[in-house]
Amino acid sequence: MWLPSSGPAVEFATRYLDLHQAFYDRSLPAETLAAWRGEQLRAVLDQVSTGSAFYQRHLKDVDLSAVTPDTLDLLPFTTKADLRREMLDVLSRPLAEAVFFYETTGTTGPATPCPRDAREVIASNAHVTESWASIFRHHFGEHAPRIGLMGPTEVHSFGDTLGDVARNTGSMNAKIWPYSPVIGFPKALQLMQELELEVICCTPGVALTLSKAAEHYGYDLRKDFSVKLLFVTGEMCTPALAANLESVWGADVYNILYGSQEAFVIATACRNKRMHLSQTNYLVEVVDPAGEQSHGPRGEGELTVTMLMDGVKPLVRYRTGDAVVVEESDCDCELPGDLVRIVGRTLDRIDIGGRLFTAGQIELAVLTGVTGSAGYQVLIERDEDGQDRLTVRLEFLSHVTGRQEMADQAAERATRELGVPVLVELSDGLDPIVSTGAFVSWKAARIVDRRTAPDHETQVAQRMAANRGY
Repeated sequence: MWLPSSGPAVEFATRYLDLHQAFYDRSLPAETLAAWRGEQLRAVLDQVSTGSAFYQRHLKDVDLSAVTPDTLDLLPFTTKADLRREMLDVLSRPLAEAVFFYETTGTTGPATPCPRDAREVIASNAHVTESWASIFRHHFGEHAPRIGLMGPTEVHSFGDTLGDVARNTGSMNAKIWPYSPVIGFPKALQLMQELELEVICCTPGVALTLSKAAEHYGYDLRKDFSVKLLFVTGEMCTPALAANLESVWGADVYNILYGSQEAFVIATACRNKRMHLSQTNYLVEVVDPAGEQSHGPRGEGELTVTMLMDGVKPLVRYRTGDAVVVEESDCDCELPGDLVRIVGRTLDRIDIGGRLFTAGQIELAVLTGVTGSAGYQVLIERDEDGQDRLTVRLEFLSHVTGRQEMADQAAERATRELGVPVLVELSDGLDPIVSTGAFVSWKAARIVDRRTAPDHETQVAQRMAANRGY
C-alpha cells in the first residue's frame, strides 16, 4: 500500500488504515464506524464551508452544526452542472496539495478538474485493493496474476489508481491503451500475447472491440492468449452483457468497480460478482430521480453521495446521475458494505410504447441468451399508426454458429419484455459509435431514436466515432 513519507496525510493514513482493516476483518463495532462517519462529516463540512469558494456560497444559509449523517437533507444537492460551472472554485484546499491532477473526459461539456490528495488516494485505493486481492485468491490462490490496464486518457485516474492497486496485490501491470496513437490495437494484442497477461481491465466496449480486432488480425482469443479474467468498468455491464463477454473471451467477467472521476471509487466487486459500497468513505442516499425526496441509505432511485475524506475536493450531497438499487448485504463473501446494483443513468431512461425503461432493462431484453456477439445497437421508430417499433442490430464474431436462431429468440424475448414489435437483424459491422459508451453515454452509443432529432450527446458521440476504428 502506497503511503506518504511526510506531511499531514501521514497521521490520517495511519488512523484510516487501522479503521479500514477492522472494517474488512468484521471486527469494527457499529458504534465506532458511526462515530467515524459523524466525525468525518463534520471535518468535511468545516473544510468546504471555509475553504471552497463554491461551498461558502452554496451552504451559507444552512446551520451546519445541525447536520449529522441522519439529517443530510438539511443540505442542498451538488450537481454536475455545479461542478462544470464552478470548476476550481469547488476545491477546498490549494491545488498544490494534490498529488494527482485528473479531469473528466469533457466530451459532453467542459472538462472539470478532479485533483486528489494523499488522503483521497489512500482511502479510495484501499477498497479496490481488498476487492482485487479477494478475487485473485479465489481464482489464482497465491499466484499474483499479470494485468493489462486499458484506460481512456492520460489525465484519467484509471492508470494510476489501478496500477497502484495491482502493485498492492503484488501483480505486474502493463498499461496498454489500444486507442492510444502510440499503442493501437495491433500492439495491444501483441503485448497481451507476449506478456501472457491473465487479467485485462477495460470498459465492456473496449472488450468487445478487442475481440473484433483479434479476429481481424488473425488471433484466436482462447488459444493465443492467457486471459482468465476480464475486469470491466466505466460503463454499464448487465449480467446479459457479462455472459456474452464470457462466451466471447472464455474468461470470467467481473463488473469490477463503480465510481467516477469526481467521486472516486464508490463500490467494489466481490468474488461473487456483487458490488459492495465503500461505507467508510461515503454517506449514501437514494434520491427520487425526478425530485428531491431522499429515501435514506437504501432503496431504488438516484445515488447521491457525501464524501467523508477531507481532501482537496470533497463533494457534499453529490447527485451522481446514476439509477441504483441499494440493499442490505446478504452476501457470503469477504467484503463488508451494503450491496449496490447500477441500472443505468437517470438520463438514459427511454419511453418505449408509453412505458419508461432503464438502460439495464433494455440491454437485458436484447442480450439475454445471446452469446458470441461483438456488439449491438437499437433503432427506435414510430409507424404511421403512432406505435413504437424497434430494430436491434446484432453483430456476431465470424466463427459463431446458430446466429439466426439466437436473433429470432432475442426478437421474441425483447418483444415480450418491452411490449412493442422488435425485429432483430444480423449486422456485418456496427456503426463505430457503439464504442463511445464510456466516453459519452450508453444511450448515445447504443440508441438511434428516429422519433426525435439527435441530442447534444448523440452529436458528440457521432463525431468521436470517426476515430474509433482498430
